[in-house]
Amino acid sequence: MKKIIDCHIHLDKYIDEEVLTMMETLDEVEMLISVSYDLESCKRNSFLSRIYPQVKSAFGFHPEQAIGSDEEMADLFQWVNSHFDEMIAVGEVGLPYFLRTSPSWNSSLGPYIELLEEWVMLASKKTLPISLHAIYEDVPTVCAMLEKHSIENAHFHWFKGADTDMDRIIQNGHFISITPDLLYEKEIQHIAKRFPLSQIMVETDGPWPFKGPFSGRMTHPNMIHQTIRQLSELKAIPVEKTYETLYVNTKQFFRL
Repeated sequence: MKKIIDCHIHLDKYIDEEVLTMMETLDEVEMLISVSYDLESCKRNSFLSRIYPQVKSAFGFHPEQAIGSDEEMADLFQWVNSHFDEMIAVGEVGLPYFLRTSPSWNSSLGPYIELLEEWVMLASKKTLPISLHAIYEDVPTVCAMLEKHSIENAHFHWFKGADTDMDRIIQNGHFISITPDLLYEKEIQHIAKRFPLSQIMVETDGPWPFKGPFSGRMTHPNMIHQTIRQLSELKAIPVEKTYETLYVNTKQFFRL
């Protein structure tokens, strides 16, 4: 079995022609979990999921941007709650790591922590999985929040962090996902080796571009096949077993 599921892609960020081409060229890609950036992103993902049966939507608010007004955020949560039957997960949500390292950052992290907790509570209330943007020093804060609200189905997408944080995520039964940069990034290879295969999924985070053998190419879910072969080699697990485990992990995590 070589079926795959792209567990984290921003399909709404591709133009219509790119989406159509992608759907016509999927190679054993059974599903795409398309995460959202803001309200308009949620609406487009909802639209795409109605057109393409392979697309499943997650609704949320990407943290690497300024938080909207109280009215704007209330509109977002109202829309999400009214479209609960369309969402497979809460996401993408988390804390703004890259935004805080930019020269233009002049905000407090407090409002982002409060907003993330609203999403975590929504996931708890609706018993939905949650897809997280939380890396490096933000990981302990997010782990503590998940523990506070007894969240079990948490997914740290494109995880990066210390070994101690990895151990905490593993102990809590959460998942990470690996991107195509596994083929050329030593940091990602270290993480992939440390995590048990039973707690790993695969993603593209498209349209984010990749380097190495993917340089100059539009990010496509088919790239995951190369990721899986590399993961199989790194972990010394037969490639067929790697495919099967990753597929089952994702199906069970998102309750597909």
